[in-house]
Parts: sequence; C-alpha cells; structure tokens
Amino acid sequence: MLVIDNIIVRIAGREILNGAGATLPAGRRIGLVGRNGAGKSTLLKVILGTLSTDQGEITWPKDWRIGAVAQEAPSGPISLLDTVLAADKERTHLLARAEAEHDAHKLGDIHARLEAIDAYAAPARAASILAGLGFDAQDQLRPCSEFSGGWRMRVALAAILFSAPDLLLLDEPTNYLDLEGVLWLEDYLKRYRGSVIVVSHDRDLLNAVTEFILHLEYQKLTLYSGNYDTFVETRAMRRANDLAFAKKQEAARQHMQAFVDRFKAKASKARQAQSRMKMLERLQKVEVPPDEYIAPIQLPKPLNASPPLITLDKAQVGYDGRAILSEISLRFDPDDRIALLGKNGNGKSTLAKLLVGKLDEMGGEIVRSRKMIPGYFAQHQLDEMDPSITPVQTLARFRPKMTETELRTRLGSMGLTGDKALTQVGSLSGGERARLMLTLATLDRPNLLILDEPTNHLDIDAREELLMALNDFEGAVILVSHDRRLIEATMDRLLLVADGKVEPFEGDLDDYRRFLLSGENVPMARAAEAPKPTKEDARREAAARRQALRPLKEKIEIAESQMAELNKEIAKYDKSLADPLLFTKDPAKGSAVSKKRAEAMRKLEAAETRWMAASEEYEAAMAE
Repeated sequence: MLVIDNIIVRIAGREILNGAGATLPAGRRIGLVGRNGAGKSTLLKVILGTLSTDQGEITWPKDWRIGAVAQEAPSGPISLLDTVLAADKERTHLLARAEAEHDAHKLGDIHARLEAIDAYAAPARAASILAGLGFDAQDQLRPCSEFSGGWRMRVALAAILFSAPDLLLLDEPTNYLDLEGVLWLEDYLKRYRGSVIVVSHDRDLLNAVTEFILHLEYQKLTLYSGNYDTFVETRAMRRANDLAFAKKQEAARQHMQAFVDRFKAKASKARQAQSRMKMLERLQKVEVPPDEYIAPIQLPKPLNASPPLITLDKAQVGYDGRAILSEISLRFDPDDRIALLGKNGNGKSTLAKLLVGKLDEMGGEIVRSRKMIPGYFAQHQLDEMDPSITPVQTLARFRPKMTETELRTRLGSMGLTGDKALTQVGSLSGGERARLMLTLATLDRPNLLILDEPTNHLDIDAREELLMALNDFEGAVILVSHDRRLIEATMDRLLLVADGKVEPFEGDLDDYRRFLLSGENVPMARAAEAPKPTKEDARREAAARRQALRPLKEKIEIAESQMAELNKEIAKYDKSLADPLLFTKDPAKGSAVSKKRAEAMRKLEAAETRWMAASEEYEAAMAE
C-alpha cells in the first residue's frame, strides 16, 4: 500500500498541502479529484519524488517501480516503436548485454531472464499500445520528429503504459487524446494489473476505471470507496450530516450561553452557570467548510433563423489543393444537436472550419442561410490570445462600440466576474481562458454553435455547467469532443468522419465503442428489438424536451429575481429598524416599517418555495 502521512508542501511560501494524509490500497485504481489549483499535480510530483515535502512523508513497498508520463514529448530520429520499447529499461539493458556477452553460461542466464520478462513478445505489445492510441503500422516506424507535439505526447503515454510500473501515475492523460483514444485507454486501464492513480476531469473515465476516489479539498485528503458517481453521492450525504450536526451543536451552544448570561450573577444558579461554562469550553466547534464556488456558464439566447441553416451537396474541402473530405451531402437545421466522431486527423476540425466559413469548398455546393450566425470555439485559438491584455480588453478589440459594463456583463455570464475580468489573460488558468473563448464565440448570439474540444481545460464542475448550458441553448450545436458524457447528454445525432467521408453513424456511443474495440472496419448497426427512431424523430423529441423545460427555467429565473429584490427590500427595512430611536421619535413609522418587513419576509418565503419547487421539478426533468 501507499501511505501519505500528514504531509505539508509549500511552494513559493504558499501552502498547497497541510496535514494531508491517506492510506491507499495496493493493486487498485484510484481517481485523484479536486478543483483546479487544489494541488493534485503537486501531490503526484511528491509521490514521484520530483518535489519534496516540508513535513511528513510518503511510503510504499521497496520493490515498487513508480512511473509517470514524461513531461517532455519524445523527439529525434528514433522511431515511435523503438521509443516505446526503450521504456522497458531492463529489457533494453539485457539485450545490450546479450550483444556483448561471450560467456555461454552468462549468456544463457541473460536469455533466461529475457524469456521470463516476455521480452520477445515486447514489440507486438508495444505496437498494440501504439495502435490503440491512434498510430497505424506505418506511423510506428516513422521518427518521432515527424509528429506534432500532441501526437508525441501520445507516444510518451504509450511508453509509460508499456513499461507497466507497479504504481502508474497519470495526470490528465486524455488531454491529447480523441474520443477513440479515450475509449481505448479506459479499456486498457480496467485491465491494468498494477496500482493506478489518475487525475482526470473526464467523469466517464473515472466512473468506468476507478475503484476509489481520493478527494483533495482545502489542503486535506479524503479517501472514498467506489467510482466518481458514488463519491459525489457519499460526499453529499456526509456533508448533509455534518451540517445537521453543526446546526444542532450551535443550537446547544447558544442555549448554554444564554443560561450562563442570564444566571451567572445569580447566587442560586451560579454553580449551574459555572458547570455550563465548563461544558462550553469542552464543546469543540464543528467547522463545515463551505462548498467551493462554481462559476456559471450561460449561453446567450440565439437569434431566430428558418431551416435549413446549411446545406451541402457533394461538397469537397481540403488544403493546398488536396481534398481531405469529399462527397459531403448534409443538411443542418436550427434545432440540430450533432456530434462528430472519428479519429484525430480524419477531418473533423476541417469539416467544422468549412461549416463556419473559415475554409472554402473545393468542389460541390454549400448554401448557408442569410440569417445563420455561427459561433466557433477551437482549442488553437486559446494559444493565439494576447496574454498581456485583460478579458475586457480582449472583447473590446472585437466590439469597440460596447461599453465596459456591457463587456463585463458578457464575461460574467461565463463566470469571469470581478477581478478575473481585469486580470491579464496570461495569468488566467486554462479553464478561465476557455470561458473567455466561449464568450468570444457567442458575442453575436449565434444560432449555430460549433465547439471543437471545448472541455480540455475545464474541470468536472465546469463541464457540468457547460452541459447544462448546452441543454438550455435554443440554437444548433455541432460538437467535437472526447468527453463522452457531454456528447451523450447534449447531442441527438452522430456523424462519423472517416476515410474521406462524412456519414451518419446509425448507433449510439456504446455501439461506437464496441466498433472501435472490435477492430472491425465498418460501424456496427445498433442492435435493438424495437424499431429505431428516425433522425427526424430524435430532433423533434429533443426540441420538444427543450421547449418543455423552458417554462420551468423561466419560473426559476423569475423566482430568483423576486428573491433578490425582496432581500434588498428587507435589508432596507433592517437598516431603518436598526435605529434605536425610531420607535421613540415616530412610533407609527416604526410600526409601519415592522409590518412592511414582515410582509416582505412572507413574500420572500413564498418566492423561495416557488423557486425550490421549480428547481426540483427542473432537476427531475433533466434527470429523466
């Protein structure tokens, strides 16, 4: 087992971990979760030995090998296959010794050890891992230097998986993967024989792979049994129990304090008062830390447009005169929710650029509605932002006529409030820059939103906010994402981009998973006893669902607005009643203010009741 014993870690004078401790069982898969900036990567560095603790220690069995993905992507003239094979240091060392050894007995011992570690099957195993991460047989023989940084990070991941350490540390392993790579990795980790600690914001990966969740919050660690969904449920129950206990304890404290205050000067009650004072001193106050704030994501209401938004007839698109996709015949309507499937490099982003107008068609025909307003989010745009200016200044470059108040309101709807709106972009976290990009993509109230990997830098809570925002959005959405939960919860149709074509995938993501892991060359049709609903049925059902939820959402918003106004009104009355001379100077006014406050409190309670009922109904409808 791995024991984390009361560790303290400081970086640049700031405490990241303080008194953190946990005992992790061996041979299990553990998900390390916590908000961005909580210290998850720091903890992995301490376990790996690249960062020291200021106090406490971490211990594990002496014979354990601990491994993590290399910080720098491999490069140079060595082939991908040889790079991965070199990660098994014992095999590499033994093969080198076998080449130089002339003693027959020693050579026999070397080959016996090579046989024991299954060294001769290693090339096939390395090739299988590389294939699962998206490299075909020809790619595996090419030098690392011919691939981009993202693809070379996949090679680094393949290398550490191949080396099979006793404790495997993975920090956001899906960041450089497409959906296909994520599905393969999920299946691989479920069969991994060693211990695994994985940091991930992919809820589906955590649910499918992990057996325990290690939660890092307020510099402390808590270990929960079960996957991520079980952790959420268990933590909510624990928190509710802690809050209830703290409330009861505070009530008991106030009761005893009131007795002391009332009778401490009375001789007949002095002994009892002293007794209660001692009880108060012994009564430890239970502190329940507040839930961490989750910044909202609210997409603006789209401008109306009649169908179709875009029609493609045998369209062709590519670069430098070379077609990437051909014979594209599709139609996109204002209520479409479409996810693009296909391995990286097959043309998903190329199709997205064609639809949004950033690429021209090379052949065929594409007709866009005059009222179509596209909004486009792409990962590469995050790297193109000016790091020296603020989010407000970034928006102002695109909308110089908008006031600062208007710009800050737009940023606030994406969770960039207060000082964040005035912080230099270079000092924002990856998730905050993603929120800024979403703000830019939706400035014109688009009725067609094209999102290319929008979740890469968002934590689990922010992804849930985006999920709900997309479900509330009334326009069309085309999504490229490796987040299976986001696709399943928000999209109605699947298009497969493969072999230079774009075709409907007649199945769901479970079918697609089986198709990928089976190694077959054609998509598997959905197996079902009942007839499969048509695409039109799915679109109508999704549109009807959004329409049905809209009144509930409006009820919630109205109740929230009323509650805010009533709280302001009550605060005004409280300010008047705080005047100790009010009832002396003007008893009638004091009485009137008291009555108005009581009436406002009654209205607030009614508004809160309406808000609670509408919220519960909305959440129940979303869960169906």
